[in-house]
Amino acid sequence: MQGKGLITIVAIVLGLICLNELLPTWYASKIERQATAVAGDNPEKYQKEIARLSKDTLNLGFTKLYYTKAKDKEMKLGLDLKGGINVLLEINQRDLVNDLTNYSTNPVLIEALNKTDEVQKNSTKSYIDNFFDQFEAINKAKGTNLKLADPELFGNTNLSEIKYNTSDDQVKSIIKRRIDLSVGTAFEVIRTRIDKMGAVQPNVQRVPGTARISVEMPGMKDIDKVKKMLQTSAKLQFWEVQQVPEMAPYFQTLTTMVAIKGDSMGVAKNINFMNLLNLDKLRSNGVASVKLSDTAVVNKILNSKVGQSLRPANIKYTQFMWGYKPEATDTESLVLYAIRGNINQKAPVDGAVESASIGYDELSRVVVDMQMDSKGAKEWKTLTEKNVGKPVAVTLDGRVYTAPNVVGAIPNGRTQISGNFSQEEAKELVDVLGAGKLPAGAKVVQATVVGPSLGQESINAGVISFAIAFLIIIVYIIFYYGGAGVYAVIAMIVNLFYIFGIMDSGDFTLTLPGIAGIVLTMAMAVDTNVIIYERTKEELFAGKSILEAYKDGFKHALSAIVDGHLTTLLTAGVLFLFGTGPIKGFALTLGIGILMTFFTSVLLSRVMIFSRLNKGKHLSVWTPPTKNLFRNTWIDFIGKRKYAYIVSAVLTVVCIASIAIHGFKYGIDFTGGRNYVVRFDKAVNAEDVEQNLIKVFKTEDGKNSSVEAKTFGNDKQLKISTDYLIEDESLKADQTIEQKLYEGLKTHLPANVTLSDFKSADKDHAGIISSEKVGPTVADDIKTHGVLAVVAALAGIFIYILLRFRKWQFSLGAVVALFHDAVIILGAYSLLHKFMPFNMEINQDFVAAILTVLGYSINDTVIIFDRIREYLREKKSLTLAGLFDDSISSTLGRTFNTSFTTILVILAIFIFGGDNLRGFMFAMLIGIGFGTYSSIFIASAIAYDFLKKEKKKVCMVKQRPAKKCLLQSNIYYNK
Repeated sequence: MQGKGLITIVAIVLGLICLNELLPTWYASKIERQATAVAGDNPEKYQKEIARLSKDTLNLGFTKLYYTKAKDKEMKLGLDLKGGINVLLEINQRDLVNDLTNYSTNPVLIEALNKTDEVQKNSTKSYIDNFFDQFEAINKAKGTNLKLADPELFGNTNLSEIKYNTSDDQVKSIIKRRIDLSVGTAFEVIRTRIDKMGAVQPNVQRVPGTARISVEMPGMKDIDKVKKMLQTSAKLQFWEVQQVPEMAPYFQTLTTMVAIKGDSMGVAKNINFMNLLNLDKLRSNGVASVKLSDTAVVNKILNSKVGQSLRPANIKYTQFMWGYKPEATDTESLVLYAIRGNINQKAPVDGAVESASIGYDELSRVVVDMQMDSKGAKEWKTLTEKNVGKPVAVTLDGRVYTAPNVVGAIPNGRTQISGNFSQEEAKELVDVLGAGKLPAGAKVVQATVVGPSLGQESINAGVISFAIAFLIIIVYIIFYYGGAGVYAVIAMIVNLFYIFGIMDSGDFTLTLPGIAGIVLTMAMAVDTNVIIYERTKEELFAGKSILEAYKDGFKHALSAIVDGHLTTLLTAGVLFLFGTGPIKGFALTLGIGILMTFFTSVLLSRVMIFSRLNKGKHLSVWTPPTKNLFRNTWIDFIGKRKYAYIVSAVLTVVCIASIAIHGFKYGIDFTGGRNYVVRFDKAVNAEDVEQNLIKVFKTEDGKNSSVEAKTFGNDKQLKISTDYLIEDESLKADQTIEQKLYEGLKTHLPANVTLSDFKSADKDHAGIISSEKVGPTVADDIKTHGVLAVVAALAGIFIYILLRFRKWQFSLGAVVALFHDAVIILGAYSLLHKFMPFNMEINQDFVAAILTVLGYSINDTVIIFDRIREYLREKKSLTLAGLFDDSISSTLGRTFNTSFTTILVILAIFIFGGDNLRGFMFAMLIGIGFGTYSSIFIASAIAYDFLKKEKKKVCMVKQRPAKKCLLQSNIYYNK
């Protein structure tokens, strides 16, 4: 066989590379198992044992293994397998635009920014592109004829490269470049902060074409700490402070007005605003000391339209800010400060910090010492000179850390922040300041948290389903193909080794959907071997020798295998291009698996088989029970196509009617919202819990938010979804919802479970084991990308089939069959989502399932089309109907074996793979079943009907007798 030596060399080199990459994972796991065996569940003892074992080394001759280095190089596991936190941060581009315009107050600019904020919620375009569109529209509508290079806009000292005569197109290019650089700066700052947090194997990536940064930290538990660390802009500012005498008249006016217009302010008229301020308890330079429970009411009054309109000239631009945390002398209250603002709300001192460290004041209290940069030092000197004897507030991200009186001018840029810090809080602040400030604010628009116990359960479920699926395939393929099946199994084992090795060497992350992708790859490997062995059996039945039969079997199967692999690879590519998070992991492993399947099952398997055959040894391709299965089977499929059309038409109408009437249950990644999977120590009733939570999650105006509670996996677990406060993407909103969720579920929780315990449950106590948050703008992007993915896949498949088979009738049949499969799956989800005990939401996992089914279905269709094309050349005396029936009947063995093994594999994952994969696998089960059906009764039948119509036209044009013409297939094919 040609290329035998090259294939062998490639296989050995690839194997050695994979072995070298996987050894660290094996060694790190070995050390951790040894430590666990000694320490049990004691974390301190475990760390000591790890430290002791880390001193050992394993010398293998060609490499030395150390635990610490092995740990760094081990295969990355996704959150669903290890637990941890994944967040999608979005840099506030409005802040970036404001900074580039030097905080201009131009009314056209402000209106364009406000309009852009609205449009962005339902747009897939970038913020800056939408801003330019809105600016042009408003500029034209108002007839202001402003240029972007105007000094009131971008032609200021912040952008020296923009001159007054710079064209709008040039300005747009400059602004886009500057914003991209700012997002790059934010990326580096975020990465530095994560390094300081000590996260193991973090994954930080920019999302191309957006101002978003994806951060994944396996093993991290404290979501609040992570969000705070990532969202804090580290924008340290210094402001002048207004005090009670200056604010008192305004507060008195508000007190009177609340009694008259409280309803329009969103508060009760009987509230005494002045009493809420507790001025007699005030012991600082603030203007009020408000109970924690009253801060929301005070915010409503101050920020209401009525409250804003009543402001006198001296406080027109005043900003009200809360203290960082309660004072040590009053832990139940927060101090409210009045910060002297200005028209553009730019702080007098807004400089980056060069260095920060933990220190102690004269009373041994923890403080943060810092040194400003040169610009900040100059501004700080000016501010302190101007305010000797007066208070100056030190703020970080809109919170006042301290507001001491200035004793004297500070010329060197050194200052100190005190704020009743604990040692840990001071360290967090030092880490944030030391990493540098973000160029703009950041918000978490999407977040996923998986508890470590759930991660371990996912690993166990994944391993079990993987082992069962693998065992099923081994038993079945050896049972059906005998000795040839053994070589197929060897090729599959090598294939798995290569997949894991390549993923490890590429630093890719293995996820639970990724494991599903690998299992499906195994099914594809079976399909490849089935095609080869079925063709080999045909050659043996034709009377050829074993060696010739295998040669021709590989030769004739190659075309169908290439077509099948390329269409599945196309699907994986579309999934990777349009998918996010776990779906990319699924697409990646599927893509790698397809390439490795071709290498091992076609090339390497061929080398092994012919090495045996060339030595004169026999190699069976069947077993006694399977030798003659499907051998002489012939079915009049084309004759029965009209019955299939009726069945499919009825099913399609029912599905479309259900979709129109009942709709779908959309997941939060399509609608926006928050999901929580909560585990209890006893069985709970989902309907009772849902009714309790509806009362808790009422909005401030008394309206009900969307709340759903559904059993998840077993009756001790619930999946709770809500859109409460979905427009608010702040950390405070997340904490508010978790607090309300805790309150709403408290009667179902053990008495000793605290809020802290509830937010991070493990195997020892009840609470949240995973959570997910998707902001509305991200949901809109995911939904749009999902639609684009399906359309792109269908278009790509249509074009590929057209180019491969040169007849549009084949492409039409294939695409109609795929549309049929998609409608059936969608209809099933519409009909059954209220009744099934597992998740049947329409989300990005579902889109991945649809696309995978389309890939599988087209693979099945291509096998039949490939045989039809072959028979069109070889069986010229057959009628077109007979030719189609022969083609479909001759591939029944392959169709049955592939579909049967794939369904068994999917069933194994469905039953044993864990709750998160059941909805995904259910779509796959329906899709594989109907995909097999549609390949025969829809794709082939439609191709036949349209080819027949075209042939009739050819006969009429050539003026040949229709009956004779239609009997000769070559008249059409070679016309």
